[in-house]
Amino acid sequence: MFDDNTIVAIATANGIGSISIVRVSGKQALEIALKISKRESLKPRLATLSTLYTKSNEAIDEALLLYFKAPFSFTGEDIVEFQCHGGVAIANMVLDEVLNCGARIANPGEFSKRAFFNGKMDLSKAEAISKIIEARSEDAVKLLAKQLKGELSNFVEDIREDLLFMLAYTEVSIDYAEDDLPTDIFEKIEEKLKNIKEKLENTLEASKRREGMIEGFKLAIIGKPNVGKSSLLNKLLNYDRAIISDIAGTTRDTIEESVKIGTHIIKIVDTAGIRDETSDVIEKIGIEKSITAINEADIVVALFDNSKPCDKEDEKILSLLHNTSNKQILKVLNKTDLQKNFDISKLDDYTNLSTKESIQPLVTKIEKILDTNTHSDEMTLISKRQIDSVFQTLHHINESSMPLQTGELEFFAHHITEALHFISNITRPYENDEMLDVMFGEFCLGK
Repeated sequence: MFDDNTIVAIATANGIGSISIVRVSGKQALEIALKISKRESLKPRLATLSTLYTKSNEAIDEALLLYFKAPFSFTGEDIVEFQCHGGVAIANMVLDEVLNCGARIANPGEFSKRAFFNGKMDLSKAEAISKIIEARSEDAVKLLAKQLKGELSNFVEDIREDLLFMLAYTEVSIDYAEDDLPTDIFEKIEEKLKNIKEKLENTLEASKRREGMIEGFKLAIIGKPNVGKSSLLNKLLNYDRAIISDIAGTTRDTIEESVKIGTHIIKIVDTAGIRDETSDVIEKIGIEKSITAINEADIVVALFDNSKPCDKEDEKILSLLHNTSNKQILKVLNKTDLQKNFDISKLDDYTNLSTKESIQPLVTKIEKILDTNTHSDEMTLISKRQIDSVFQTLHHINESSMPLQTGELEFFAHHITEALHFISNITRPYENDEMLDVMFGEFCLGK
């Protein structure tokens, strides 16, 4: 839990701007605001222009005061916001006066923490708030806005209700075996288990496919040495990030940069050239990191040199691609401005390109892949914590099937209880009283 101290923080970013907001929350918030503004009252939800004063009666600034009376505020407590002129000095002076009046500096995330404990939001919404502030793409904002509106909360609540239904009927069957129960109850439970399992599996698969929406999708550029990988990276970034040289093996490590394509943020990884053999220890390490980058990428762009015959190094690239699963692979025949020597029968589907000219055809293909991954109504989890919770829930759903079929209801109830705990971790912890409410609310046991 949290203490009942009144807390304060500067809510706007540090630096020069037109306004700064100092936010105060707690039982002393209104009292402190009235003291600093020398006013007798503040009307809730009405912007009030007022001069702010120090304890020695010196004017600090003319500011707008907004009072949100509990429980109708972000934290569920009394909140006052001081909207003063921007800049570092004024906001800090207001902050100091609030501290002098008895408030303390808020800890990171404490306003949201109080909102959670006061029932103003669940954990999924709190996570969405944290991530939407850091969002770097339109895709991320749209996804997180859905969670702020309660999409994930509703998804979890539907599953919780079904699990509570199963648990309640199971406990009744165990404790009151002689009572008349609906004859088709276990058929209904099996159907609900099947539906929950399908929902969770689809959610995990969609979340894995779309995890780049928050942090940025990963795109790895691979190919043999001197095929034009660094040139392509520089062209995508529109500036010279990587050294370009005719000497093979110039890039010995992976280079990672971010760029926006359409509405998407992608992390481009320029890898060391993959060659058949090298005696250079550092280059070998670079090649190993290149293979790791392929495994971690959402999209792999494989470059081949149009001006040279297909050799062992190209064959090694093709073999790597063949053994790579669950990746979007774009094969690119680079240096098409030079005379053709590459056997194109080796490439079943490819894009012609010259980094000396426009690379728009490749960019269009990349954007199309990203649009396919993001423009969907599928439920998506936004954090490792949420993914782990769903994974564990699915595990216990799977484990519950056999005890249900064999009539071992105590073991079945155990797994359903565990599933309830894990799915509830996404929004709000499960309490045993919820099951009892369902159990005694739906059945007339007469006991």
